[in-house]
Amino acid sequence: MQQYLDIVRKVLETGERKTDRTGTGTMAIAGAMFEHDMANGFPLLTTKKMPFKVIASELEFFIKGITDKNWLQERNNHIWDEWCSPKKVPYAHDAETKQKMAAERDLGPVYGFQWRHFNAPYKNYDTDYANQGVDQLKKLVETIKNDPGNRRMLVSAWNPSMIDQMALPPCHYAFQITVINGRLNLLWNQRSVDTMLGLPFNIASYALLLHLLAKETGLKEGRLVGFLADVHIYLNHIDGAKEQLARDPNTYLLAHIETKNFTSIFNWQYADSELTGYESHPKISFEIAV
Repeated sequence: MQQYLDIVRKVLETGERKTDRTGTGTMAIAGAMFEHDMANGFPLLTTKKMPFKVIASELEFFIKGITDKNWLQERNNHIWDEWCSPKKVPYAHDAETKQKMAAERDLGPVYGFQWRHFNAPYKNYDTDYANQGVDQLKKLVETIKNDPGNRRMLVSAWNPSMIDQMALPPCHYAFQITVINGRLNLLWNQRSVDTMLGLPFNIASYALLLHLLAKETGLKEGRLVGFLADVHIYLNHIDGAKEQLARDPNTYLLAHIETKNFTSIFNWQYADSELTGYESHPKISFEIAV
């Protein structure tokens, strides 16, 4: 995963100081690209320990269009714990508001809702949205199967009319599929890139989505490409970034992924996919910026 480490190094060496919404402060660069060929293995970082089950369960959450963070918490996934719908609890930094945000389970019409019910009127996390809005993911799958040469196979989570209802505006806001010579390639766009904490998750999540879409459509797994905009390292992550760069990425080979009993991406469960041969350097802790 030298590609990832090269991005980390570039931010540390050429990044400029920038203030941010969280008040933490960052070193940032304007633009980078991540590329990986899935034929070389599953791109889960080996220079630090990564929680694959957390990444996979969040992807299932997106694919199913769920907006209730309790669903994640029931699966021991806590990456959305600090956020909630701003319509339920307006965002703020004080301790009382943070406590209220953590207690509220509704995330609003975030990623998966837009994937499966784009622009449907949003009411609550437990509302039935069946056949409401545009099911972008279903249309994508149908197009790949019926017209793989199509150049309009995009899914967007960025919905300007609903941004103010979302726990967080989508960082990775769109992805596109292109099929070339029988290989399914996935390209994603990201407006804001938390290089140390978020990007390794984004890489693995979209790699897993590519894997599932390839299985769904009977195509070979191709290239994973990320177009990254505001690429930053939080100031309190710099020491951890330097520690990670000091580790040899060639110590461990990339893992491989296997999904058993696959019938459809729409009834896939995160436990259906398993990694084989995953080994890594020890965990590095990075404090999340809220």
